[in-house]
Amino acid sequence: MTLPSALKRVSDTIWELPITHKEGMLVPARIFATEKLINEMDAGVFEQVANVATLPGIQHYAYCMPDGHWGYGFPIGGVAAMDPDSGVISPGGIGFDINCGMRLVLTTLTADEVIPKLHHLVDRLFNRIPTGVGCHGSVRLNEDEFASVLEQGSRWCLKRGFATAEDLEMTEEGGCFSGADASTISKKAIERGYNQLGTLGSGNHYCEIQVAKPENIMDPERAAAFGLAIPNQVVVMFHCGSRGFGHQVATDYLKVFLSVMERKYGIKIVDRELACAPFHSPEGQAYFSAMKCAVNMAFANRQVILHRIREVFSEVFQRSPDELGMNMVYDVAHNTAKLENHIVNGHRRELLVHRKGSTRAFPPSGYGIPECYRKTGQPVIIGGSMETGSYLMAGMESWIDTFYTTAHGSGRSMSRHQAKKSFRGDQLQRDMEARGIYVRTDSFGGLAEEAGAAYKNIDEVVETTELAGLSKRVAKLVPIGNIKG
Repeated sequence: MTLPSALKRVSDTIWELPITHKEGMLVPARIFATEKLINEMDAGVFEQVANVATLPGIQHYAYCMPDGHWGYGFPIGGVAAMDPDSGVISPGGIGFDINCGMRLVLTTLTADEVIPKLHHLVDRLFNRIPTGVGCHGSVRLNEDEFASVLEQGSRWCLKRGFATAEDLEMTEEGGCFSGADASTISKKAIERGYNQLGTLGSGNHYCEIQVAKPENIMDPERAAAFGLAIPNQVVVMFHCGSRGFGHQVATDYLKVFLSVMERKYGIKIVDRELACAPFHSPEGQAYFSAMKCAVNMAFANRQVILHRIREVFSEVFQRSPDELGMNMVYDVAHNTAKLENHIVNGHRRELLVHRKGSTRAFPPSGYGIPECYRKTGQPVIIGGSMETGSYLMAGMESWIDTFYTTAHGSGRSMSRHQAKKSFRGDQLQRDMEARGIYVRTDSFGGLAEEAGAAYKNIDEVVETTELAGLSKRVAKLVPIGNIKG
């Protein structure tokens, strides 16, 4: 691919498009990548991150993380902070799967204990956690009860016995974005979401049994602080979000913003996918509240899934979750917008930080993280492909310019359509099992879309992330079992 002629190399891991690159850019755009990764990025990344730099109220830079690839409006891996008074809020900077996120759970089991029961364990997980497009959960709610979930998030789960107090402590924002108001949600969104609690869904969502091998522990001190203290320790990682509910919330407000953006507020944008509204406008505030509802639904969704995982492990190993040490490491979102305080040009300011396919990574002593992580930095969970492994990382103090944000995964290098043409899901399943990874899936077509070769090299992405000072590698976690939609 030919790189944009205006692209300048700032360092080994930073590339910049100046404001002269595109008419209307208010700030430069910066991309974190090695030379190899920058040359592998699709052209849409450069176009989209430059478009983001034109949005009203944007501060400092428009960013794209090392796993960046083309998305809707923002690139996936995009970061932008807006001045709340002069800036906008944009669903394209958050994504359709609002609060798609990662959760990592410990066990005291070792690979030697789990592998003999792996097929039974994965089969039970597959039967207990609904997967696939349009799947329904086992938690039966009416629409009024669902409204409570939207406003309370994981707190609702705690009341209903699906969570422990420690679970909430180990979840970003305690598992609830305050200020969510269910009255800002459409009837159609409610209808799509009220029966989806505790479901994994489809696409790149998964629940994976992983092993922390001794040779893959990069930072033993932080690993121990995060709970990885047993050789070949088994952990469970899963990835999902707000399902069709979040998608409908984004769809509803994109329509609203397109109808008022120029006519009412005089905002002209370079791409309709960046539809937005002033943050403090009635429409902007309504969307912000509705987005929080979707965030809370996703936290509750992951919490119910964790409850099911604990049930399955307890049944298979005939021990309680406490005896199995099934405590959370952390739950972190990667599709949100949040009001946060950050230093820009030497001054601390409140900013609206859009993170789309990018993850909060607060440093040691950072506010808003559990007390037990104040010396290590916030745990960061970077999901890789189902064939290669994922990473546990930690927030760092060294790079504050990105508003303490880091990558969220390996990032696609091949479209879903191309992957489906290139791989056979049934063959991929057999090949993975031959390599010691047992997979259950709702769709062989969906499995083909998630082939490891359809993604960037996770090792290169996280190495770049650390070299850039965005977050620090703690451990690589390799898969042995996986369920997918």
